Amino acid sequence: MAPSQRAEIPMELGFASVFLVAVFGGILALQWVLSRANWWFYEVQLGEKRFSLPPGDLGWPFIGNMWSFLRAFKSSNPDSFISTFVTRFGRTGIYKAFMFGSPSIIVTTPEACRRVLTDDEAFKPGWPSSTLELIGKKSFIGISYEEHKRLRRLTAAPVNGHEALSIYMRYIEDSVKSALDKWASMGQIEFLTELRKLTFRIIMYIFLSSESEQVMEALEREYTMLNHGVRAIGINLPGFAYHKALKARKNLVAIFQSIVNERRKQRAGSALTVKKDMMDALLDVEDENGRKLNDEEIIDVLVMYLNAGHESSGHITMWAAIFLQEHPEFFQRAKAEQEGIIKNRPPTQKGLTLKEVRQMEYLSKVIDETLRLITISFVVFREAKADVNISGYTIPEGWKVLVWFRSVHMDPEIYPDPKEFNPSRWEGYIPKAGTYLPFGAGTRTCPGNDLAKLEISIFLHYFLLNYQLERLNPGCPLRYLPHTRPTDNCLARIRKLSSPSV
Repeated sequence: MAPSQRAEIPMELGFASVFLVAVFGGILALQWVLSRANWWFYEVQLGEKRFSLPPGDLGWPFIGNMWSFLRAFKSSNPDSFISTFVTRFGRTGIYKAFMFGSPSIIVTTPEACRRVLTDDEAFKPGWPSSTLELIGKKSFIGISYEEHKRLRRLTAAPVNGHEALSIYMRYIEDSVKSALDKWASMGQIEFLTELRKLTFRIIMYIFLSSESEQVMEALEREYTMLNHGVRAIGINLPGFAYHKALKARKNLVAIFQSIVNERRKQRAGSALTVKKDMMDALLDVEDENGRKLNDEEIIDVLVMYLNAGHESSGHITMWAAIFLQEHPEFFQRAKAEQEGIIKNRPPTQKGLTLKEVRQMEYLSKVIDETLRLITISFVVFREAKADVNISGYTIPEGWKVLVWFRSVHMDPEIYPDPKEFNPSRWEGYIPKAGTYLPFGAGTRTCPGNDLAKLEISIFLHYFLLNYQLERLNPGCPLRYLPHTRPTDNCLARIRKLSSPSV
């Protein structure tokens, strides 16, 4: 090799090394800039207030903390998301983050959660725009405090009132008995899927009296797709969960619009004095100025209520049945209570009464413990109307506040061995304000909570007395989004007892 050629090799290696160092340095510089972008854009503009923000990390532009959130909730340990904040920043109970496209404050302590949920002067609904697009801007989650109060006043008695619950009981009871008997003859079923169909049929009856089997199946399928997009990143591109959910929303609106049109047509010119169902109530309600709800408002209320009215009931009923079957001592105690109710009723009485349901003290503890352990809605969203001070930290005006129910319910200082199912922990125990939030708190507490607990109680009454659940894949993995469920939707057989109690 010539001397000149030997000299060129070190020079080429030198240039390559410099180039690699420059590229590596550029990557590090870009990474540093991107990691600080949200800080520059959202925190620096706060001026001196930024020094009183809670500890935390706003993550990368646009994405923020969403990848770590989704990674945790798609793993076997969803609580690792908040645990990471605790490990990095200490157990402050309040952290800054960038979630669902907005700078956010996550609150995880009972005191902070209660304050955010009950202080309507300081906080308003703050659901992500992507969620509002799916559930409806005119639904309970999107409307103002005054509008919410008016609609809640309208729907409270027809959904949760004593008279209404007494009326619904017979329909719920007949539906439950029929469903259990049918499932016992079907062999292998997806228990969760069948429960969701059952609870959907019940909420459809309450709001729309009745619809064809085809309409109910079509609506239930669309709601399944809708729910998968509620907690997803709002990417409206083919293949993404949010894109599919938007299509489901469009189909739901079209179906409900046809139902509203048909109901208006039926009512035209008729002197209707008795409200048949919630649809009639929504069509008739008017404010102090005589303004009635328009079609968009009615449809958004329907979308929200029919969704919440069957999702939570179906999932919690499944988990209560699973937990009881997995814990024979709790199963027998709950069953003995139900047998006692049957034994003490008059011989001429047919079916359950609301009074009997309210005597199910131990079963109520079973449901409360299931609601705590599963936490069907692990987070709700608020937005600060002005700068708010909580626990010595500033929540800036316009920032979202994520009330993280799951952290409260899984706090070992509040609930010893929080991952254990133990209904007996509720004996003689009255939770302090903010420590038990299955239906939220404050003026925006879930409006259908009493109806949901009634449905679950009636189902468990007949299940405990007459049936057993045999899971086919008891060790199958869980999914945590949008709700905690087995990946096989609880593939199981329902077996009728040879000597049923009723």
